[in-house]
Amino acid sequence: MAATKPDLDLPLFPLSNVLFPGGHLQLRIFEPRYIDLVRECARTGRSFGVCMILEGREAGQPAVPAAVGTLATITDFHTREDGLLGIVAEGGLRFRVTRTRVRSDGQVRGDIALWRAEEVLPLPAEFGLLATILERLADQMMPPWRHDVAQRLDDASWVGYRLSELLPLDPDECQHMLELDDPLQRLAELRDILPRFQRA
Repeated sequence: MAATKPDLDLPLFPLSNVLFPGGHLQLRIFEPRYIDLVRECARTGRSFGVCMILEGREAGQPAVPAAVGTLATITDFHTREDGLLGIVAEGGLRFRVTRTRVRSDGQVRGDIALWRAEEVLPLPAEFGLLATILERLADQMMPPWRHDVAQRLDDASWVGYRLSELLPLDPDECQHMLELDDPLQRLAELRDILPRFQRA
């Protein structure tokens, strides 16, 4: 996947799950390094990078992030019932981390190369079952984007990303789906995985 711009320096937020383009993320912010991250993004209007954790944990010592992640743009701030800061962020372009470093406060920074957005392709008829399953899952699970489903079911990339979020894939499978650069291959692999989730 070709990069769109020279490397950018961004704060990284390693998480135990994957953020997909167009997805929504709710985070509880309590560590000083992440309060600083939110403050920086709010002041500059820039995004931060979300990468799945390869080694380590979300809290405590800096975790080792996966090389491919997703830009996250903060869309809302709020004070949670427990008094901590809560944010909502939306997934944007994917990127590859070319170099990381850890600040003295434990915040992970990365030089990233942005990937181009996937080409918008119509959903082939052979994947019509996936669109039906996505509609049903959206009705059951009530994701934030559920009102967009009817208008986006003919977008192969969007359907693949949303199914990758809602199906009970393990984190490594989610990361694999994120890294695929062919939306039709992603749909084919999701279709092949489906029998695992059918009720016996």
